[in-house]
Amino acid sequence: MQATRFILAAFAALLVLCLAPSGKAVAQTSSQTDAAGTDAAGTKPRTSEEDAQPERPSDAAYMAPLGRLAMILGSMHFLRKLCDDPQADVWRDKMQELIAAQSPGEADRKQLIASFNNGYRTFAATYRSCTSAATIAVNRYQKEGAALAREIGSRYGS
Repeated sequence: MQATRFILAAFAALLVLCLAPSGKAVAQTSSQTDAAGTDAAGTKPRTSEEDAQPERPSDAAYMAPLGRLAMILGSMHFLRKLCDDPQADVWRDKMQELIAAQSPGEADRKQLIASFNNGYRTFAATYRSCTSAATIAVNRYQKEGAALAREIGSRYGS
């Protein structure tokens, strides 16, 4: 059941990466939250009670490519907003769907969110306006993300 959800989430990300047009961004860092109390990846921070017993990340083979996909989604979220794409928030939404479909342990969830936020912050530190280099980065990440989603689905799905 979890493998099926995982495949569906990977293919949802693939579909978005393949079909979405190029676009612009402003995002939140991992320490910022919006009115609903969510961070850049759209997830709610944990309470101190939940932090009492830290969980270790799993060593599942799919976590490395899934983390890279999360970083690409974060990068796309920033770059599409930066280039004024009206559907730029779809990348954050897809990240939320990916986490919901995967339903990872807390440590893996934190790792995926950190990857998303890292992808976002990497470009936020570099780009202040939509440039031709930003557009090229969007196109490259779109291709890499689509290939990665296909690989994750075919390699780790059942």
